[in-house]
Amino acid sequence: MVHRILIVTAVAAEADSVSAGLALGGPRLLPLPGGLALRRHTGPDDGGPLVDVLVGGVGPAAVAASTGTALAHASLTSPDHPYDLVVSAGIAGGFQPLAPLGSVVVSASVIAADLGADTPDGYLTVEELGFGRSAHPVPGALTGRIAAALDTGRLPHTVAPVLTVSTVTGTAERAAELAGRHPGAAAEAMEGFGVAEAAAAYGVPVVEIRAVSNAVGPRDRAAWRVGEAFGALRHTFELLSRTVFLEPSP
Repeated sequence: MVHRILIVTAVAAEADSVSAGLALGGPRLLPLPGGLALRRHTGPDDGGPLVDVLVGGVGPAAVAASTGTALAHASLTSPDHPYDLVVSAGIAGGFQPLAPLGSVVVSASVIAADLGADTPDGYLTVEELGFGRSAHPVPGALTGRIAAALDTGRLPHTVAPVLTVSTVTGTAERAAELAGRHPGAAAEAMEGFGVAEAAAAYGVPVVEIRAVSNAVGPRDRAAWRVGEAFGALRHTFELLSRTVFLEPSP
């Protein structure tokens, strides 16, 4: 059986790194509604994986819409075999010292860190308000397989919650607030929860994978390691395309 994976990034540079790492043929471009396009990579034979890479846009709203478009297209064009797995991928800020620069974070859960309400008594999640959800847990079997693949490549990584925010953290105070509210969180990005919401609507497992380019906290562009993070992202998907993407989904 061909395993079909959808990888969603925010921007083209992230998609370039993912595509460069995939040990597969292609890509060839497949247009989608709304001006979107899939970069389709396929294995060397009929039993290999089929991996689509999508540039979904910045922020949870844009990427939820684009991911939903790709999933709807798959359900219409391949109703008997839509995607087996959706991956939100890219670079991100890492909470120190849990996620050093250049390392990779695999999501144990995908959390909308600012989806709720501020009150005089503190922050309330949408669950505490009585509606909606702010977290998507990731199957442990899936994160375990990904971590094992990264181990084989000796790629430093951690499995931990990944936060989705609409405003990137730029102060020590905000970093401390988020870390206190979400103990153990290792990374912060802007798209994972949007991807996860779309995947959940179609009943497809989801995981977020982030290569750490900078520390969460005060913005210090001189300290960022974007090139190193893109290299780690490329290496990650090279390893996954040779291992996890060849295995049945959990």
